[in-house]
Amino acid sequence: MSLPAPTSDALAASHALQQRIAAEIAQHGGAISFARFMELALYAPGLGYYSGGAAKLGADGDFTTAPEISSLFGAAVARAAAAIIAQSAPNILEFGAGTGKLARDVLTALGAAGVEVASYAILELSGELRGRQQEALRDFPQVRWLDALPESFSGVVLANEVLDAMPVELVRKDAGGWRQLQVTVEEGEFALTPAAPDVALAAQIARQIPDADHLLPGYQTEIHPVAFGFMASLKGLFGSGKGAAILFDYGFPAHEFYLDQRITGTLMCHYRHHAHPEPFYLPGLQDITAHVDFTAMALAAQDAGLEVMAYMNQASFLLGAGIGELLLELDPADAPRFLPASRAVQKLVSPAEMGELFKVLVVGQDVSLPEAIARSDRSHRL
Repeated sequence: MSLPAPTSDALAASHALQQRIAAEIAQHGGAISFARFMELALYAPGLGYYSGGAAKLGADGDFTTAPEISSLFGAAVARAAAAIIAQSAPNILEFGAGTGKLARDVLTALGAAGVEVASYAILELSGELRGRQQEALRDFPQVRWLDALPESFSGVVLANEVLDAMPVELVRKDAGGWRQLQVTVEEGEFALTPAAPDVALAAQIARQIPDADHLLPGYQTEIHPVAFGFMASLKGLFGSGKGAAILFDYGFPAHEFYLDQRITGTLMCHYRHHAHPEPFYLPGLQDITAHVDFTAMALAAQDAGLEVMAYMNQASFLLGAGIGELLLELDPADAPRFLPASRAVQKLVSPAEMGELFKVLVVGQDVSLPEAIARSDRSHRL
């Protein structure tokens, strides 16, 4: 692959992480699950992609997210959040807050609308990003950072591109059924090796891909046990409280996910604004993601006892939340301000850009969404 060369310090950090992973493989008899490899590559203390010190977002990072594209994204999310807060409590909890821009834009918009937020909690695993968040949000005293889930919560949960970064298991279908792909070391390099799935993984495969008969031998895909657990944990988080979780990510419902054209799965890596499919390239220096099976996520939430309140593409959610109206609050005659804002909104809602690939799943209990958003619900298509 022709990718930008890392610095010598970055390369040394990656080599240290590779040695850490190889040592664990040796300790476990020569193989570990891909989910464990991905967990170490992303979150190993001090060395993983998210737990290390490298920049993740923006021009110097590896990818750009919707909040970075336009402040109107956060302003639209704030409108939905205000409606949920009015029915629950003035609290927001954000998972993986990036640079802090979404939090800043949401709090700014809510403040302008006269909606008081008593607490804005952030659960962030990346030390580098937490530092950027603390700088970006220094003027918002209600913001605090958590190291673990609170025991109980009422209000709004936000998660933008969080599910896709959770470790996944790789599985491949052969003539005898599904095989788990584990990570081993061959001739000094990481490689995949098939193994029989254990009882728990076999059950998750059956739950996530119940209609696998049409898939050809050799079909490879991802199973999402960590994301399953996260969705279930939202029920414990809300407990007897009221609120909703709004989750933005890229992916598909099950009937669009397991197609012949995705015979190699959806695993993708991001390095310095280059996308490629090689998860063993420079561990610790690149993001590793997988598209989200939104049917599986909705089922996990439903199994835990939460209501699946809505599912739709990002365009429908943002338009229902009034991003078009927010854009028109700018003066079209002020071209230097209006035209960049208009182009950014177009990128967020266009089917050819982020509007269709990115989806929004809302789960919760004892609250409802504004009618302008709820009317776009497509959860029956899950």
